[in-house]
Amino acid sequence: MKAEPVKGWNVFKQIFSEHWEGFKRKYPRYSKQCYDEQVKKMLQCGNPEEMGYRRYLCFCCGEGNRVVSMSCKSAMCLRCGKVYVNEWVSQVSKMLHEGIIYRHIVLTVPERLRKTFYNHTEELLGKLMSGGVKCLDEFFSRVSRKEIRGRYIVVLQTHGRNGQYNPHLHIIATSGGMDKNSRRWEHLEYLPYPMLHKKWQWYLLEMVREGIDTEEIEELVDSCYRSYPKGFVANVQKGEVPGRYESLARYLAKYVVSPPISIRRIDGYDGETVRYHYRSYKTEQVEEERVDVYTFIGRMIQHALPKGFKRIRYYGVQATKTFEQVQEIIREVLSKVKRVLKGAVKIYSRCS
Repeated sequence: MKAEPVKGWNVFKQIFSEHWEGFKRKYPRYSKQCYDEQVKKMLQCGNPEEMGYRRYLCFCCGEGNRVVSMSCKSAMCLRCGKVYVNEWVSQVSKMLHEGIIYRHIVLTVPERLRKTFYNHTEELLGKLMSGGVKCLDEFFSRVSRKEIRGRYIVVLQTHGRNGQYNPHLHIIATSGGMDKNSRRWEHLEYLPYPMLHKKWQWYLLEMVREGIDTEEIEELVDSCYRSYPKGFVANVQKGEVPGRYESLARYLAKYVVSPPISIRRIDGYDGETVRYHYRSYKTEQVEEERVDVYTFIGRMIQHALPKGFKRIRYYGVQATKTFEQVQEIIREVLSKVKRVLKGAVKIYSRCS
């Protein structure tokens, strides 16, 4: 007889506690210390004996004895996800500047290339991030007909809404950049996105070709050029976007630092299978999946990045201390196009 379905805060931990060792035996790829460490920390989260704790007493009477366990801060822990999001929001809010126009650009990887990225994470994921920036710099330069460098916050996300492996980039990019020769800020009002689609295709495929030099990859790259004559998807998020720094960062957080699944989306676990739901990109409808526990664990653990890998990176003027020196130049240019918003950051939400 099957056990009654389990729901609640600890269901995610229970799934890993009962099946992690068996999962590793079936999938030796994950029998590595880096994965064990993250799972172990997640399972110990909330246990003061394992994680340590802080004890709080009342300053007035000295009574009371509240013990608060230290958090694990593991990327696998759904309980710590909210803390991570709050830290990211605070960090990014400080990097967004008044009067600067930003675009939230998403650069995707086509489905037939995702297995290649899954099998070569260490060789390709870092280059994916830097390649996205090089692509945008060249794209902006082609549009402006000047050699300009933009300002970027790049976040790597590896999961789709249903948890499957889907590496893509979320980039908060300035709408324009600094002219390398004149040291003047060039604002770009119109961006031809069909050109960006083709340019991103070239940068991504040549990066893969260079990073993995095999005949199989050579054939795969050539087939991608033939199969996608209009290039790869590169778009700007649609919909209303908040203006102020913190609200904007919180809006973006749901795209860029959310875990593969939230605890509220796990609908049941009976010891053998897991039920969860998600909103489909294609249908915009809520869909439900029931998968065996090993499939579920695999969909979660595959998004754990190599130790020391930086999921959030800063490039261009954004990454240097010189930005404060050129900020007034940017504001002056944008004031002429009547786009400066007092106390706010504007982000374009529709394609040109």
